Amino acid sequence: MSRRVVITGLGVVAPNGVGLDAFTHAIKNGISGIRKDPDLERLQFSCQISGKPEISEELSLNYFTELELRNFNSTGILYGVIAGMDAWKDADLPILNSEEPDWDSGTIFGTGTSGIDKFRESIYKIDELQTRRLGSTAVAQTMNSGVSAYLGGKLGLGNQVSTNSSACTTGAESILMAYERIKSGQANRMLAGSTSDSGPYIWGGFDALRVCTFKHNESPEQGSRPMSTSASGFVPGSGAGAFVLEDLETALARGVRIYAEVLGGNVNSGGQRGLGTMTAPNPIAVQKCIKDAIAHAGIHADDIDTINGHLTATTKDSLEIENWSEALGRRGIDFPYINSLKSMVGHCLSAAGSVESVAAVLQLHQGFIFPNINCEDLNPEIESIIDVLRIPRKLIEKELNIIAKASFGFGDVNGCLILKKYTV
Repeated sequence: MSRRVVITGLGVVAPNGVGLDAFTHAIKNGISGIRKDPDLERLQFSCQISGKPEISEELSLNYFTELELRNFNSTGILYGVIAGMDAWKDADLPILNSEEPDWDSGTIFGTGTSGIDKFRESIYKIDELQTRRLGSTAVAQTMNSGVSAYLGGKLGLGNQVSTNSSACTTGAESILMAYERIKSGQANRMLAGSTSDSGPYIWGGFDALRVCTFKHNESPEQGSRPMSTSASGFVPGSGAGAFVLEDLETALARGVRIYAEVLGGNVNSGGQRGLGTMTAPNPIAVQKCIKDAIAHAGIHADDIDTINGHLTATTKDSLEIENWSEALGRRGIDFPYINSLKSMVGHCLSAAGSVESVAAVLQLHQGFIFPNINCEDLNPEIESIIDVLRIPRKLIEKELNIIAKASFGFGDVNGCLILKKYTV
C-alpha cells in the first residue's frame, strides 16, 4: 500500500520574522525584512542592503547552552537548529531523554556552506600560530553536515541524519528526499529543511558577479523587486525553514494537526546544455521539471491554484514566467496566481526553497495568498503572458487546494514540489 506523506510541523527563521507567528503576520501584510547593512557599507559592497534574521543571545540560549555558544559563530547552524527544533515542537514531538535514539525519525537538512565566519577565524588563528585557540567545536561548525549533526544530537534522531546541498534548490530537494524516505517505508518521520549562512563572506561572491542590486542602498525595503520593470538584481538574504514530514497513519495515530500533504515533485538538471549555464537555467529542463512534478503528483496542470515561484528580481523573471506558462499550458487569466517571497526577504540562497516553502504551506493551511510587494511597475514581458490580476499586490483571502513550489539554482539544477491541502 502506498504511504501518504503529510506535514505536521513548521519552523522558520526569516529576515522578516523569526517564528511562525511573526513570519505569518509579515507575509500577510507585505512586511519587508530587508535593511541597510553596515558591514556591507563598510566593506564597500555595491549592494549595501540585506535580509538578515534578527536573533538575540537570549533567544539563542533557548536552543544552545552557554558552553555550546562559546566560540560559536556559525549563523547557518544557528538558524537551522532554531527552525528545526521549532518545527519538532510545533509537531508536538518530544525530545528523547533515553539512551536509545528514535530509530523511526531522521533529518535531511540542507545548506550551501557552513561556518564561513569560523573558516575565516581559522585562517587567521592558524597563520598566527594559535591553532589550539580555535575551540573544540570548530570542526562541527565548519563541516557541511554540521546542521544535521547538531539537530540529530539535540533531538536524538536514529534514522538517516544527513545534509544535502544543491544551491538555491537545496530546500525543495530536502523535502522531496525526506518524502521519498517516508514513502518507501524506511522512516516514519523526517525533519526536512535548509539553512544559509549570512554576512559579507557568503555574499561577497554574488556582489562580485554583479547579480545583486546596487540601486536601493538608501531605500532597502524597495530593493527586492521580482517581476518588476525596475528590478535590478537580487538582495542577498539568509535564514532557515523546517518541516516535519510524517507518514499519514502515524500522524493520525498521534492526533496532531496536519498542515498539508506532499503529493510529490521532481528534481532535475539542464546539464548546462543549450541555454543552460552555471548561472542560467536551461528552459527545456525547467519545463520538464514542472511537467514531471505534476505527473509524479498524479494531478493535472489545471489543478494548480497558486505558484510560489523562484523569481529572484533579475532579468530571468520573465523567462521563469514563460517556462511556467509553457509547462502548464496556461496563459492570461487562466494562469494560476503567482507570488514571490523574495520581494520581502531577498534571496536566502540555500535557505530560499525552505523558507519560501513554509510560506507556501501556510497559504494552503490558512487559506490566503500573500501579496507581491515592489512590483507596481510590472515587467511588460510578464504582462504579455499572464493577466495582471494573477500577480496579487494585496492579500487575498482564498481557500486553496494545490500549490506548486519551485526553486531553480546555480549549476542549472531545478526542483518543483506539489503540495495539497489535507483532506481525508
